[in-house]
Amino acid sequence: MKKTKGSSQPGKPSGRVESNLTLQIKPFGPDQAALDVIANRLLQLAAVQKHLKKARHRLLSMVLVDTDPDVKSKRSPVPPNRFRATIYDYTNNRTLFVDGRLDKPAVVEVSESASQPLPSSVEFDEAVKIVVRDRELGLALGEGRLQPYSPMPPLLDTESPDGRVERTVAVGLLPAEGERGHEIVGVNMIRRTIIRFESNAPPKAQAHNPICGLPNAGQATAQNVAGQVWVTVKQGSTTLWRFLVVRPAASSGTNGSGVELRFVDYRGKRVLYRAHVPILNVKYDPTPQRPQGACGPYLDWQNQEGMIQATGTDVAQGFRLCPTPAKTILDTGSDTANFLGVGIYVEGQEVVLISEMEAGWYRYISVWRLHADGTIRPRFGFSAVQSSCVCTRHHHHAYWRLDFDIRTAGNNRVREFNDPPIIGSSKWHDKNFEVRRPRDPARKRKWRIENAATGEGYEVIPGPNDGVATASPDWPFPVGDVWVLRYRGSEIDDGTTATGPPYNAAPDIFKNGESIYNRDVVIWYAAHVTHDIAAEPPGHFGHIAGPELKPVNW
Repeated sequence: MKKTKGSSQPGKPSGRVESNLTLQIKPFGPDQAALDVIANRLLQLAAVQKHLKKARHRLLSMVLVDTDPDVKSKRSPVPPNRFRATIYDYTNNRTLFVDGRLDKPAVVEVSESASQPLPSSVEFDEAVKIVVRDRELGLALGEGRLQPYSPMPPLLDTESPDGRVERTVAVGLLPAEGERGHEIVGVNMIRRTIIRFESNAPPKAQAHNPICGLPNAGQATAQNVAGQVWVTVKQGSTTLWRFLVVRPAASSGTNGSGVELRFVDYRGKRVLYRAHVPILNVKYDPTPQRPQGACGPYLDWQNQEGMIQATGTDVAQGFRLCPTPAKTILDTGSDTANFLGVGIYVEGQEVVLISEMEAGWYRYISVWRLHADGTIRPRFGFSAVQSSCVCTRHHHHAYWRLDFDIRTAGNNRVREFNDPPIIGSSKWHDKNFEVRRPRDPARKRKWRIENAATGEGYEVIPGPNDGVATASPDWPFPVGDVWVLRYRGSEIDDGTTATGPPYNAAPDIFKNGESIYNRDVVIWYAAHVTHDIAAEPPGHFGHIAGPELKPVNW
């Protein structure tokens, strides 16, 4: 079906695609300019200066904070009004959190922590400058024999004699074609010194030949940047979909959560309160030299956007309406592209939202496909650029959190289907208490979340590429497949920072036997994907997985 873009300007409320599906896109909430104004004044506040004094420091991030309530409001969503700034104090080797409100930015609370937040791109660039000052490595960088890149893990947890961890940013040094000398060094940001390793890499990584993966373009990324839009999808005069989209760089959770959907309505009735991927991790096969795994394990982040190939009209900050499908590394086999953010386009009867994210040498693809018939297809893709680690087979695990509110926040119930039955003669049975359930393809197992009063519902149907945790080669690292839980506003993720440890996902911490019958329920759904670059057929550049969410009695 032919699709053409209509007129649209950044910040204006609408952009349209001419087909039988029409899109209207409207920005929502504070933009990055508003946050930048506050950030520029923040470090001068007396409450902040009291802690910093003359310390050497850097503002790492400034993000909006939007905490889910324990009891959901029936009122229309309002833009977030709170912010958190994260500052690293290098003089005192500590993190400072500055919390405040947008409407009263001069009134803040400052707290300190020994936690190690992820490096910002500016901090990584500063670490590279320190490497450049090294006589040997600086010469190789200056001559182009080595190229810096962001490796895994992003930070090193080397302890000082008193037990403290001094902030140490990892910097990868990739040899140019025909050159040697692959290495990952640590840059101690407290002392401004370089740590080199006998094996050319820290204990959880490798740097040697062979080097596998697609060429690293080294393009700019976006992280901790504001961006939300309302999307309305119409077919003629009928409104099919209305939902809020949050770009990965602004997504919620300890480590971000990819393209995030909120307040998802189909034909005027609520389906999902929030849908995202708050937990993502990876485990490597063991080697004789490293029986615990060739590299890692790693807990990854999903709030650092990489480039996608997208042409069209920028309808809001970080959102581009495209007349043709936007493409990622999975489609092109190239890490080079032209847009940071979320591409939105119509393909047949589906509206597609797509973005690419970076975590070290990994490239992750976050996709939502919403069909005119009410079907939702969440997808998550896995690829990688050049490194030594990805030469070894490894296993990715993505954990969707699907907060269903079928018609209402409460009064929902969950049923499980098995064929042949496992309870009595009925293929369907209710889940009355919080539970973890394995996928069982032999029984065609699926789940239905329905409104107990009306019978309207959505089924969660496993995808063919989603795997089974107990059958994954790295079991028990993947921990499980599906969790049925009672909604709690504080249970958005397991709270572990991507720098870890621990590295395992932990939805089990939320499973404590609470009643879920006629309650507000949340489904955690995990996909398990094995990535073996050496076994990829020609023209394939990674893998993609995800379930199908299908309406019933709607």
